[in-house]
Amino acid sequence: VSSRALFDLVEERRIYEEQGVERYVRYQQDNENVTLKPGPAFNFVKALEHVNARLRELYPDDEELFDIVLMTNNHAQVGVRLINSINHYGLTIERFCMTGGKSPVGYLKAYLTNLYLSADSEKVQEAIEAGIASATMFSANKDVPFCENQLRVAFDGDAVLFSDESEKIVKEQGLDRFFEHEQLNENKPLAQGPLKGFLEDLGKLQKKFYAKNERLDCPIRTYLVTARSAASSGARVLKTLRSWGLEIDEALFLAGAPKGPVLVKIRPHIFFDDQMFHIEGAQQLGTIAAHVPYGIGQKYYKSKPMTAVLKSSLP
Repeated sequence: VSSRALFDLVEERRIYEEQGVERYVRYQQDNENVTLKPGPAFNFVKALEHVNARLRELYPDDEELFDIVLMTNNHAQVGVRLINSINHYGLTIERFCMTGGKSPVGYLKAYLTNLYLSADSEKVQEAIEAGIASATMFSANKDVPFCENQLRVAFDGDAVLFSDESEKIVKEQGLDRFFEHEQLNENKPLAQGPLKGFLEDLGKLQKKFYAKNERLDCPIRTYLVTARSAASSGARVLKTLRSWGLEIDEALFLAGAPKGPVLVKIRPHIFFDDQMFHIEGAQQLGTIAAHVPYGIGQKYYKSKPMTAVLKSSLP
């Protein structure tokens, strides 16, 4: 997780952009005893740590836990303020990677990264292209309470958990051809998308709770929130997850309806989607959202006006 995703560094970023790196570093040093406010990834990280605590209770000698690394292009001189803020909130983040102005993406594979969260879309794109599950974090436009005893993670389907194969059909050939394609290929699993591995990791940890008869009290819950229709294109999705040996706790097929209101009911700590208008809709109603820049949809946004995207994008 990057420092700008974990903490609110909007003012510090403004100083960096308007006054330069030297003034930025001096400001951080002068304010190193001023605690940073939580950023968009903060509650997600807190929820990960709650899961770790539960795992330690059940498996005292097991080291299969979430390992959180602060991965930032900040200079080492800023580290004291970050450490002070982490300690203030009682977070357990022992590993730092501070690259002094250079992109930290090159270190992600060395850290065996399962998921990279940043507020910098260019670094996230770089990580995605390197084959690392990544997303750009966005703060919600209003505060909503989060569940404190259960990590809740919501995923879009196409171009997030799955490849953009079906999304290409929609963009290039339209919805009717998409429905026909999905029904003809109902028993053919979709190829994996960039976050399939992270859902797999969550599933492995869930099974550790199930093995201790804790299924009903599992501190991890996963959700599929897709604009697909259930009757016409949902079966292939569920059969794909089954073929991967993965369970999803709840699957919500919205048939093109807005995702924001459903996400308000779920109150996920993080919601992953590849389309910015779903991200923006989630933000407006108080959901912390993370944009996954993957697949044909990203090229489409660059070449089409937003009104066209809203009218023609379904999966």
